[in-house]
Amino acid sequence: MAAKPAADSMCDLRFGQVGIANVRVTRNDPAALQAALAERVHKAPQLFARAAVVLDLGHLPQDIDRDATAALLDAVRAAGMLPVALAYGTRHIEALAEALNLPLIAKFRAAYEPAQANTAAASAPEPTPTPHRARAAEAEVAPAAVVSPATASAPTLHHAQAVRSGQQVYAEARDLVVTANVAAGAEVISDGSIHIYGSLRGRALAGAGGNQQARIYCQSFHAELVSIAGRYRTFEEIPDDLEGRAVQCWLEGEKLLIARLDR
Repeated sequence: MAAKPAADSMCDLRFGQVGIANVRVTRNDPAALQAALAERVHKAPQLFARAAVVLDLGHLPQDIDRDATAALLDAVRAAGMLPVALAYGTRHIEALAEALNLPLIAKFRAAYEPAQANTAAASAPEPTPTPHRARAAEAEVAPAAVVSPATASAPTLHHAQAVRSGQQVYAEARDLVVTANVAAGAEVISDGSIHIYGSLRGRALAGAGGNQQARIYCQSFHAELVSIAGRYRTFEEIPDDLEGRAVQCWLEGEKLLIARLDR
């Protein structure tokens, strides 16, 4: 008989930080939820199609039962996203997760806080990352129509803290300004333009809602990926003339172009 393989030789199990979008549901309306998410997927398929998401039921006006939760999960799937967990909240949500055979993921710190809150938080020390808890941006989904980039009028989102590996910051229907570094494995996303006054080592996705006029500006370029309106470029090695330089990215027709700003 063949020797039985040792358990520790069968696989390698590790905990790490993973960027997962958090869909915050504010009303028990599967049809409206599906429509809102499908609109996002349609406008930015490279960003949202088959994206792993956590369903946050903590902002519903009242508890819902297993069947109603299953209907919301089906709506997320029908929109083109993949629900992988429920956001941890109450004992009731724990029971729902168990009934639906889904994991629970700890609630996430909001990635788009009021500008004054970010300014106040900038002087406070960053909390130590917890390896077994994924971080994510909260994509707040109300069952209303998604604001198009052409009509977006929200003020620019200012993010004063470093964006760490596994974290995602999303500026919906507005521009995003990051006055710190974006680490490898982190994502900054905006329906408008993105300005990074630090180093970009992760991913930057501008024009996520389809705005082809959006641009990306970066003080020190080391990006894994840049994208504008779904057109993207990835980098295993940064070209010598762009490495660590101040750059801008924009669309010219179907081409995503990158050029130094310090020439």
